[in-house]
Amino acid sequence: MSTSPPAGPTPEEMRDMLRAMTLIRRFEERASEEYMAGRIGGFLHLAIGEEAAIVGTVSALRPDDPLTSTYREHGQALARGTDPRAIMAELLGRATGICGGRGGSMHLMDRERSFYGGYGIVGGSVPLALGLAWASHYRGDDRVSVTMFGEGAANQGVVSECFNMAGLWDLPIVFLILNNQYGMGTPVERAAAVEDFYPRATAYDIESWKVDGMDVLAVRAAISEAARLAREERRPACVELLAYRYKGHSMSDPDTVRDAAEKERWKARDPLVTFERVLLGEGIMDASAIAQMQAEVDQVVDDATEFAKGSPEVPVDQLADQVYAQPWNDDPRGSALVNP
Repeated sequence: MSTSPPAGPTPEEMRDMLRAMTLIRRFEERASEEYMAGRIGGFLHLAIGEEAAIVGTVSALRPDDPLTSTYREHGQALARGTDPRAIMAELLGRATGICGGRGGSMHLMDRERSFYGGYGIVGGSVPLALGLAWASHYRGDDRVSVTMFGEGAANQGVVSECFNMAGLWDLPIVFLILNNQYGMGTPVERAAAVEDFYPRATAYDIESWKVDGMDVLAVRAAISEAARLAREERRPACVELLAYRYKGHSMSDPDTVRDAAEKERWKARDPLVTFERVLLGEGIMDASAIAQMQAEVDQVVDDATEFAKGSPEVPVDQLADQVYAQPWNDDPRGSALVNP
């Protein structure tokens, strides 16, 4: 890792980072309410507590750097600039959603903003990001591919395969391990022989390190350096972010496994509260400016929710459009066997 730290964010960038973190928090809280009201079906995985990891990462990248994520990806889409209306509509299964209401919470994608999706398959987005890095390498452009995945996904064999190919071919990719210390309800010490995951990449000649995932400025600095290695030196990098999610694995998880005292210790390090203190202490924002920003964000989330509720549902006869390679057919042998 370079000993020369990247340039820190400007005051304007820091204000934007706090707003993005606040938007993610408020959006996730509202999504939880909509789920409990029965307006969001299926699974819903919230990133409350992980805002610093998300915003610190995205703020360190160029808008055209390809990004992939896990199925806990509302925050990544918001940080990338996807319209909150389109995201909430997607969660509610409405035709105005970013994926036409067919992807739902776990499969957001916004190609226009180089966000190549969240994926329900654990570790499934990692080889896709590797392919995007290979595309940049092949074309000779300077885009950096970034893939965010959890410590549970780090145990998937495909991750090691991707480490190997990235190290072998010197691909411009950043492997970002968001270690929230629990795979569903299983603590990391019961799932991994070694609890630090970043050293695994060093076996494939990939520079790697670990940072505090609850500190948005530390995350931004680490990802800036990792992206510099990939962009300027054409070398892959791996960063492990140690963080904590404040909710259960999903809305269907009662979260009774984790110790209450442990949760309280991590909540004392709430990334929004600690970053607010930084901005207040440095005179970048005062309390009234923060309150105004929070009110504006609340209005954005209110607007997105009302828009989604008022949007049409996907017509039943269109549910399979753009899902199957061939038109839907009731033939029991499957649509692929029938000529359109």
